[in-house]
Amino acid sequence: MHIDDILRAAVKVGASDVHLKVGSHPVFRIEGSLFPIKEAPVITEEFMQRTAFSMMNALQRERFKQSNDVDLAYTLPGVSRFRVNIFQQRGSLSMALRVIPSVIRDFRSLNLPPVIEKIAQEERGLVLITGTTGSGKTTTLASIIDYINSTRVKHIITIEDPIEYVHVDKKSYINQRELGIDTFSFSTALRAALREDPDVILVGEMRDLETIEIAISAAETGHLVFSTLHTLDAKETVNRILAVFPSNQQNQIRYQLSQVLKAIVSLRLVPRADGKGRVPAVEVLIATARIRDCIANPSKTDEIRSAIEEGKLHYGMQTFDQSLFDLYQRGLITYEEALAQATNKDDLALKIKGVTPGSVSVSESRVDFELETDTKKYF
Repeated sequence: MHIDDILRAAVKVGASDVHLKVGSHPVFRIEGSLFPIKEAPVITEEFMQRTAFSMMNALQRERFKQSNDVDLAYTLPGVSRFRVNIFQQRGSLSMALRVIPSVIRDFRSLNLPPVIEKIAQEERGLVLITGTTGSGKTTTLASIIDYINSTRVKHIITIEDPIEYVHVDKKSYINQRELGIDTFSFSTALRAALREDPDVILVGEMRDLETIEIAISAAETGHLVFSTLHTLDAKETVNRILAVFPSNQQNQIRYQLSQVLKAIVSLRLVPRADGKGRVPAVEVLIATARIRDCIANPSKTDEIRSAIEEGKLHYGMQTFDQSLFDLYQRGLITYEEALAQATNKDDLALKIKGVTPGSVSVSESRVDFELETDTKKYF
């Protein structure tokens, strides 16, 4: 068995992630659920050692020896690219591989709200894409960068760990830098980017105080900066950024953030009613005058969610519950799933009372059967 056989099978059955651990069968994540692939052989220590170190270059091997984990990208020609995390557990190697689609999808095909296109047309400022792991942040960012690349003449610099979607110059001129290969850290690359004449900067993740400070400074000096945070919604995102800074800088950072922030887009993937994949529920904050006041004034920060809700009609903003309501009305998700994902279940239940679009559920047994049928030929 070769790693490429496992990855081909994963792409064939529509897996989003592959998990490999010594002593276990490969495990695929499909539509959010984990499925062990019992048709494949159990992973051995020898297989993991050979596979993991064949994927690493010399610098990545050194990083792995120092920290016992490393991020990298792996390409299987004609199939897909994969984001790979190799780590040690209980004295042996494990791997988690995320499938990166070869085609960058547009906003409509991703079921993103129309206001995302307006956000992508901004000239300067800070735009944050947030959500838990696997919620679609990278895919959404890739779609935004591709939109800019297709419609505007800009110099775009991306700083990623690792590079996931590969962009080809269209109207824009794009440089993509990868941690561990092209640069040593987000903050170092971001500081350097300011001397590289960019119009648009994508920072894969704002992980520390220094990176956040430089990103805000870049937005202040006329650049359009995109980045991500592992936060659940817009209010938590604002609070998370503020919490990074010491108390004596709180007032200053509140003011700076209120002036440079253009939008926060928060994502959650929800199972479709027809069982065919998942659809994003999207909270969107647009930096209106009221939102800026909520960020700058500590006594008003708790009003962010209500400000988003009230800005739906005029600004295209929406809370998660408004997004879930819209998805339910369109028949894309079930009533049960809408309530399960809701921020305020009682309010959403009252709002959708009497709205009864048809819904179809999918059984896990059908997925199991199709998975077994589709994977047998690879092993």
